[in-house]
Amino acid sequence: MSYLRATLHPWANLVFVLPLLLAYEGGILVLSRENPDALRNGADAWVRWFLGTYGLGRLWAAPVLVAFYLAARAYRNRKDRPTEPLAVGFGMAVESVLFAGGLWVAANNLRPLLEKAGLPTNALSANTEAAGQLVTFVGAGIYEEFLFRVLVFGGLYLLLRTVLLPKLLAVGLAAVAGAVLFAAAHHFGPAGEPVQPTLFAFRLAAGLYFTALYLFRGFGIAIGAHAGYDIMAGVKVG
Repeated sequence: MSYLRATLHPWANLVFVLPLLLAYEGGILVLSRENPDALRNGADAWVRWFLGTYGLGRLWAAPVLVAFYLAARAYRNRKDRPTEPLAVGFGMAVESVLFAGGLWVAANNLRPLLEKAGLPTNALSANTEAAGQLVTFVGAGIYEEFLFRVLVFGGLYLLLRTVLLPKLLAVGLAAVAGAVLFAAAHHFGPAGEPVQPTLFAFRLAAGLYFTALYLFRGFGIAIGAHAGYDIMAGVKVG
């Protein structure tokens, strides 16, 4: 099996994502024992709220859901799994950094272009002073990709295909709708940021970018790139 095919295999994604999930959930418990919700990513909180409405509000319910999704797909495709998952995982990590860096460079070059065009600008990067925010960034990569790419994009795609839309059109509509919801979610609720066209447009483009990674490079690399970008933006790399 080629490397490119192996990275798309559910088994490789399980091996790559599971340590990140354990690091995030473990980091939350270690860094914020008294109030773990203070460090949780918004998408994580939404998944937990949804599960809680069905009586699954336990601490372990959300990570178990993600792990079960990964494990079920890996088990279903176990017969043709990659023979060197650790080597594949290393390559996925390198790709994640490269794709994260590409988005980070785009974000940092976007503001001067917008200023020259006379459009309003705002900070496209998050500021952080606490080491615990690094854990939050990993959680954003995991739960936002799970929510907006697997559940929202995947669910909309299946719905559109069910009503007999052509595959390409279904993919395009689901990708745009998922990206719009992804961008809007950052402005939702009491902790949401004020809506500004520039920031919303950037996050819309980022949502489409992560959707493309999810489709062509797999769930694991989409998570790695998302978490990597948030870390680069948050700690002001460079």
